[in-house]
Amino acid sequence: MVELLTLAGVAMLVFVVAALVQAVTGFGSVLAALPGLLLVTDPTRAVVVATIVSMVLTAGIAVRERAFIDRRDSLLLTVTGIVGMPLGLVLLEVADERLLSAGIAVVMLVLVLLMARTPQIGRRGLPIVGIVSGGLLTSTGMNGPPLVMALIDREPRRYRATLQAVFAGQDLVAVAAFALLGHVDAQVLVLSLGGVAGLPIGWWLGDAIFKRVPPGRLRPLVIGTLAVSAAAVLVGALT
Repeated sequence: MVELLTLAGVAMLVFVVAALVQAVTGFGSVLAALPGLLLVTDPTRAVVVATIVSMVLTAGIAVRERAFIDRRDSLLLTVTGIVGMPLGLVLLEVADERLLSAGIAVVMLVLVLLMARTPQIGRRGLPIVGIVSGGLLTSTGMNGPPLVMALIDREPRRYRATLQAVFAGQDLVAVAAFALLGHVDAQVLVLSLGGVAGLPIGWWLGDAIFKRVPPGRLRPLVIGTLAVSAAAVLVGALT
């Protein structure tokens, strides 16, 4: 019992920070949560927990900020993301846990470099972005970076709201798949409940910061968030 309460408490603290990051940058709850979760559970459970809590967070914010959602593009990215999910599920099933942790770090670092070098992705590239994000979601829990690359140049409120809508749709399908494959156990549920408890505080703090961030500083802030998270996961994979 004490161990379960400890896990829930750790998850709550992890997701206070994760929700804060998500509110400020529009994404990043999974990126911010994974290093902390990997301290108390294995990579597969960490991915599942992060996805479940992300689903709760993004669905709530998508409903709250629905007036700012680009519905056409969010639907396109969600549907094409579902197409890419099976490959990610295969990787999650067969990959060694240590290799999966290292893979998470490598994927993050590559996407940081791509985002820093690529100023904009046109609408024709959205289907590819959606497929890649779906595969990343079910294998690493990190569908955010390619989606951010596709949407970052939009008006900040529209960028953030559209991201939450896509995350919510993709996360819902991924969580259903995780459940069907038997990845949702008692430890996952405890960590998820603890994580959900931390969301309101983190979002409230992050939203207050987001409203004070000038639009021109959003891209550097996002890239910096990615880089710090990648470094943290890489250190965890090597130790």
